[in-house]
Amino acid sequence: MKKSSAFIMVVPGLVILAVCLFLPLLKVLVPSFNTGDYPFSAYLDFFKDGYYLKIFLRTVKVAVITTAVCMAAGVPTSYFISRCGKKWRGILLSVSIFPMMTNSVIRSFAWINILGSNGIVNKFLMTVGLADKPVKLLYTDFSIIIGSVYLFLPLMIVTVAGIMENIGDDMMEAALSLGADRFKAFMKVVFPMSLPGIIVGGILVFTGTLTAYTTPQLLGGNKNMVLATFIYQRAMSVGDWNGAAVISLIMIVVTLAVIKGFNALAARLDRRGGSHA
Repeated sequence: MKKSSAFIMVVPGLVILAVCLFLPLLKVLVPSFNTGDYPFSAYLDFFKDGYYLKIFLRTVKVAVITTAVCMAAGVPTSYFISRCGKKWRGILLSVSIFPMMTNSVIRSFAWINILGSNGIVNKFLMTVGLADKPVKLLYTDFSIIIGSVYLFLPLMIVTVAGIMENIGDDMMEAALSLGADRFKAFMKVVFPMSLPGIIVGGILVFTGTLTAYTTPQLLGGNKNMVLATFIYQRAMSVGDWNGAAVISLIMIVVTLAVIKGFNALAARLDRRGGSHA
């Protein structure tokens, strides 16, 4: 295909993005640059404010922990699914994807029933004598992380399983025949070859958790706000659209920085793998 033909095919999409995304975004963000005594002072004030900084750090902490848990749980699960027969592989992938077909509000309310004062977990703890009174599990960072893992783990599993399916069993058999045990063979052969999928899954989970609104709002409450819920409060409750724009741009910058960091890590690991080869 000629470059001119390819460019013509891309133009409609670029126009839609410009009109529906970039122009409205600029209209919201540009006024925030000149808010305050000097340009970008609103952004410096954001990081000087202890309350704002606490919300920012909580958001990043929740996103990092959620991504780490999803990687730790998703990689072994993906490997197991990828090594099953086609029939069972399809069934297990369908089961993994099924939670994504349920509305996030319904999923969050399910966790409220599980983690609440009269929920399943607290009833079990008090029944077996591990707690005398209900333990505060709901409306905490812990509940946000649990809900986020449940929300985004399927993304990690599906992404990594798609990569691992293309890794032949003969690679593992070769490593085993050379004296490696199964765990070492997995870490030396399967894991490095799966890194592109793991990195893509990590990006999806981190950015999704960083920008999620419904789950943190329902499971974290107003006392454990993250950036997404803070934006809603500033814009809709307080009417501070410039403040909401400041938070939005900070989220965009953090997201782009994380994506760039993951890509740099992938390139570095790829070069290292090539040099070892």
